[in-house]
Amino acid sequence: MSERSSTDDDSATTSTSTNGVHAPAPDPFRFEYSPPTIRFGQGSVGELANELESLGCERGLVVCGSTVGSTPEVIDPVQDGIGDRLAGIFDETTPEKRLSTAFDGLECLRETEADAIVALGGGSSLDIGTVIGALAADDRSREEIAGKFAESGTITVPESGLVPVVTIPTTLAGAELSQVAGVTAAPDTDDTGRIDAEIGGGISAPELMPATAVYDPDIVATTPDSVLSGSAMNGFDKGLETIYAANATPVTDATAARGLGALESGLRAYGQGERDTETFERILEGILLVQYGISRPEGTTLSIVHAFGHGLTRTYPVQQGAAHAVVVPHVLEYLFERDGVDARARQLADALGVGDAADPGAAVVEQVCEVRDALSLPTRLRDVDGPESDEFEAVAETVLADSFMGNVPPGLDPSVDEIVGVLESAW
Repeated sequence: MSERSSTDDDSATTSTSTNGVHAPAPDPFRFEYSPPTIRFGQGSVGELANELESLGCERGLVVCGSTVGSTPEVIDPVQDGIGDRLAGIFDETTPEKRLSTAFDGLECLRETEADAIVALGGGSSLDIGTVIGALAADDRSREEIAGKFAESGTITVPESGLVPVVTIPTTLAGAELSQVAGVTAAPDTDDTGRIDAEIGGGISAPELMPATAVYDPDIVATTPDSVLSGSAMNGFDKGLETIYAANATPVTDATAARGLGALESGLRAYGQGERDTETFERILEGILLVQYGISRPEGTTLSIVHAFGHGLTRTYPVQQGAAHAVVVPHVLEYLFERDGVDARARQLADALGVGDAADPGAAVVEQVCEVRDALSLPTRLRDVDGPESDEFEAVAETVLADSFMGNVPPGLDPSVDEIVGVLESAW
């Protein structure tokens, strides 16, 4: 993995950016990415039968939660779009993403003789749909797979035989364009409400990338504001992280920057009460672009903000979007203030439309806060169901142990005390 230089090298070959400023030519990089077919735009779910046909599939099983499954504005257009190829509806997914739910879905897949999965909903339903597709290719028993998961927190993904998955997001967090799926074995809590941090896990493999991702603004528009706002912040932060990630490439720079610009304007409009198709299309364009290329065989571009999100939500009942909303400005300030750390404040400022600011880092933080505030999301850690201040050191250790910390900006070597300092700022 090559490191980026935070200063121009006069001896280096340079290229000219769109604002006329010379920037260093990119370091050598490798970019391996196999995206799904993408169908985007109003009424896209009406073409689901054609998409299944293009995959060579005859029968699609819809995988969703009970709310989506009982909401006509969501489920009816999907059923109509699948038409005669509809095998059935499995509407038992939950936010906990239980492995047992995936096994139940696998049983439904086999009973209905479906040869494709249409995963509809937020990240929970999309992840469970992905897991079902992987389990369908595994000839091990339910007990053997569950036992292996309990030991390792993961399941081996077969290289072939997976059932094709078509993803249709109803939220904006970004699970529909990923080769990773989260799952839990026993989502129990103790009598304090603290979640057992060791029960969670997931699966990851290039074969888990969906066959098709469908972005329909009419479907997303049905999601309640309280759900959509939190997921939007999660998705927005993906774009920020992709710009400064250690494994950023010119490809992901381009898609993330364009996506952040679309999200910044679209989410502001949404926060001002605009609910027209154009607004949702702009937001979905942004979500699609900030995700494009971030989930790859070499690893993800997600970084420190998502590690903070995991540190808070894996051990406390904090909603992921709320966790992101609270910590992201403080994480950015921490990155921008560190000597020798290339957090690419100028590139982020350009993407968010404040590239002319004298202090690009401060301008980026201000823009991010304005997007968060437009979504009416929490601003203080003390206002969410998170840790008390005397628990910050334990949270910091969880953050530092997260795999996403391997992708922090070049030059950053965070300590427990520094992570605690960020949490204290967010408190």
